[in-house]
Amino acid sequence: MKRIGIFGGTFNPPHIGHLILAETAADNLELDCVYFVPAAEPPHKVGMPRAPVEDRVKMVEASIAGNQRFRLSRKDVDRPGPHYAVDMLQLFHDEYPEADLFFLMGSDSLRDLLAWHQPERIIEMTQLVVMQRPAIYPDLASLTKELPALLSRLYFLNAPEIEVSSTQIVHLLKDKRSVRYLVVPDVLSYIIEHELYTNHRQ
Repeated sequence: MKRIGIFGGTFNPPHIGHLILAETAADNLELDCVYFVPAAEPPHKVGMPRAPVEDRVKMVEASIAGNQRFRLSRKDVDRPGPHYAVDMLQLFHDEYPEADLFFLMGSDSLRDLLAWHQPERIIEMTQLVVMQRPAIYPDLASLTKELPALLSRLYFLNAPEIEVSSTQIVHLLKDKRSVRYLVVPDVLSYIIEHELYTNHRQ
């Protein structure tokens, strides 16, 4: 493989926005595959409620089933913490030293990039592929002042702006409202069967 997409996240739960971003990136950038990498314990989200990691892994598997370009990676789940993105990306870089790596993220992640651990190493190893999130516009001047190499490693993906988030889905579930069409059917079935995010069955 020569061109590899890497899509990390809590996926709590994975939803159609994640899938649209990955598929659009795979098409536009002619990626050989996109690895979905569930995060075990993101340092910037410590203490925030989420489904158990193995449930999130299984929901990712259900979401990407049937797409031959999508793959699950346990690189973050199966390693000791702290779970910094840069260390996960280093594992991909070590495994595929000759490949071009593309790190998929939303514009909210780009906005917060300076708060990440060793962001300069992230842009050394990967090209950042950014999908615009509604009403979130990163301050590129501030970012490039601290990370001068960023602009040459930045690709803004022309993808639909999907106003859906995992947080929104969790709130809907807690309010006993429908999330049909926001997640794939097998993920919805898994959430219901395992009573994730809520203690009622739909």
